[in-house]
Amino acid sequence: MSNETHHHHHDGRRVEDVRLITGAGRYASDWNVPGQLYGHFVRSDRAHAEIVSVETKNAAAFPGVKHVFTGEDAVRAGYVRAPHTMQFIGKNGMKARSPERPVLAHKKVRFVGEAVALVVADSAAAAQDAAELVEVEYRDLRSVTDPEGALKEGAPQLSDEVPGNLAWESEIGDEKAVEAAFAAAAHITRAKVVSTRVAPNPMEPRACHVAYDAATESYRLHTPMQGVGTQRSQLSNYTKVPPEKLVFEARDVGGGFGQRSGAYPEYAALMIAAKTLGAPVKWTATRTEGLMTDTHGRNMIAHGQLALDKDGKFLAMRIDWIVDLGAYLSPGAQGHIRNTTNCMTGVYRIPALYGTYRIPITNTTPIGAYRGAGRPDIAYTVERLVNQAAAEIGMDPAELRRRNFIPPSAFPYTSPTGGSYEIADLPGVLEKALKLADWKGFAGRRAKSKKAGKLRGIGISTVIENTGLGNAPVDEVEIQLDASGTVSAFMVAKSQGQSHETTFAQIVSDALEIPIERVKIVQCAPGTKLKGNGTGGSRSTVGAGSVCHLAAKKLVEEGKALAALELGVEPSQVEYAKGTFRTRESRRTVKLADLAKEKTLSYMAEGKFGSTYPNGCHIAEVEVDPDTGETKVVSYCAVDDIGVVINHSIVEGQLAGGVVQGAGQVFGEKVIYDPETGQPLTATFMDYYMPRAGLIPAIRGEEHPTESKVSPLGVKGVGESGCTASIPVLVGAVLDAVRPLGIKDLDMPLTPAKLWRAMKGAGS
Repeated sequence: MSNETHHHHHDGRRVEDVRLITGAGRYASDWNVPGQLYGHFVRSDRAHAEIVSVETKNAAAFPGVKHVFTGEDAVRAGYVRAPHTMQFIGKNGMKARSPERPVLAHKKVRFVGEAVALVVADSAAAAQDAAELVEVEYRDLRSVTDPEGALKEGAPQLSDEVPGNLAWESEIGDEKAVEAAFAAAAHITRAKVVSTRVAPNPMEPRACHVAYDAATESYRLHTPMQGVGTQRSQLSNYTKVPPEKLVFEARDVGGGFGQRSGAYPEYAALMIAAKTLGAPVKWTATRTEGLMTDTHGRNMIAHGQLALDKDGKFLAMRIDWIVDLGAYLSPGAQGHIRNTTNCMTGVYRIPALYGTYRIPITNTTPIGAYRGAGRPDIAYTVERLVNQAAAEIGMDPAELRRRNFIPPSAFPYTSPTGGSYEIADLPGVLEKALKLADWKGFAGRRAKSKKAGKLRGIGISTVIENTGLGNAPVDEVEIQLDASGTVSAFMVAKSQGQSHETTFAQIVSDALEIPIERVKIVQCAPGTKLKGNGTGGSRSTVGAGSVCHLAAKKLVEEGKALAALELGVEPSQVEYAKGTFRTRESRRTVKLADLAKEKTLSYMAEGKFGSTYPNGCHIAEVEVDPDTGETKVVSYCAVDDIGVVINHSIVEGQLAGGVVQGAGQVFGEKVIYDPETGQPLTATFMDYYMPRAGLIPAIRGEEHPTESKVSPLGVKGVGESGCTASIPVLVGAVLDAVRPLGIKDLDMPLTPAKLWRAMKGAGS
């Protein structure tokens, strides 16, 4: 797309900013109705125990308390089988196994923070105070929080339904071909790569407001979400309440990161309360509840091996994964498997691939999708192996990549594990990044840092990821034109900060050539029947955005037919531009708004789009202080191919946010459990590191777009690119800085203490 077509854009001014920055946003905890009650959850204070008894009478007698619900209520309602999406068939036809999970724990608790009881009162304070009077008697059991430990002989068993704590096991690729290639290889690089467990921590804590209507037997739920389809189908699956009886409402959502997509047990427990008490019930989580019970991310352990020939050509790769999913399989589980197999080659031509997967259950918070959901983990693993191989054989890491890229002529490319990569120009992206980062001038900068007493390192990552894949059969958008000339587009994707209102409005305003002020975007209207994917997997613009484009084009085509009637000509004689229909034959014109004078016009459009493959090369430089172990990121360059860009400032925001989320994991974020007791040691912001402004310097970015053929807009996703590339590049830069001291291997998080100890051990 040439820039000429974009002259009417306010590139940068986002539609939603004023509302959100001035505090006029409406989030889940802003939702109140007259006569509502308040819920507070009593949570397990131990990692693994049998529940002997739950004594509620003192709590129930507390002033203001209406009722105390327990696991017995959950079992009576039949809300015991949590939905999970692990539909893949594993080794020998194995199906994924998960323990029963009543929405309030019954007979057993399996992680600290699991909800055991729900106190409902006429004020939030009364519910919280009364919760302390609920007495739970436990019989303690040994716990296991380490995923590798959970699979060992003699580990505590979490559930009879999951023998050996092994929830699922599978393999992919060609083991024989890999073994043959390894036998013939000139060099084999081996690494154990750990992508640490992190907590998503969106700005808005989880909250839920449920009202029950006895006349229609329906529930109205207000909760932060990433799209109505997934929430509705999963909650229906959990509770057996028909999906059309679950009406969701959501205005603004303060961050999602994957953690908002699934249905949580708390929501179903609140449904029991609202129905039983005949009044709406509201619950807002505290930050500690969020850190303990919102699904965590990552925690994937990869034992990787890469085989090379004497010229540095990749021959084969093997990765044995242990994918911890916590105490129960959560709805986001499947992505970790799909996304790691899909992109197992990374950006390289690797003729033979083999991978194995084992999923243990552990006495920890369940793990779901978190920004990238497996994509950053496979990128980190592959790039760690490539960087380590370059160091071991003494080759420039950029040159090693150049020799092994999938060449532009080979696209579309099908990998040995079934990823079907569409178009990319990997050498072009690399050259642009090397220039932008002044790769050749690094030795001089390293010498300068050395004079100042600092260790300087450079890192590079070249990554590709699959985006845009969804579970819905199609993405639907309904477009309406009213007499004021306002065009409204209805959809079921949901923004949690990605500026959908601007991007989609821009797509519609482009297609109709009308000012963006005349376009209104409506996401997840209550009770909507539209089909479509929620927001996640960088898919919204590829899916919903493309259908906005198709719907707007449909409005023009149907509009030509209506205008032709007014003008007394054939539709083929009508031309449309900038909100006006005209013909060469007549001076008369028909305005878009005139078409809707009698009644609002409404058109549906739908589309089904495959995966797009955004890719990029990031190069970063760090300085490590040998006296304190502190790392400073001194340069960060990013060249990304995300296809056609709709709005540059939104893309920059998405990229920067992703890079910093990756940096958070690299430099400090990690959920830690006490190995003896299974207690979380990072359940407040006092103990859990969060990335802050200033962690990453201003990103020097350039685009290197190849136009996607998957959708009519030529776009590829961008939401996850930042953290997919930043995790490997930053770890690589730090390892490069300390490698001269003989330090070959360090796991995240690369905290000052960890680096300082490693350097002292290496006798720096």
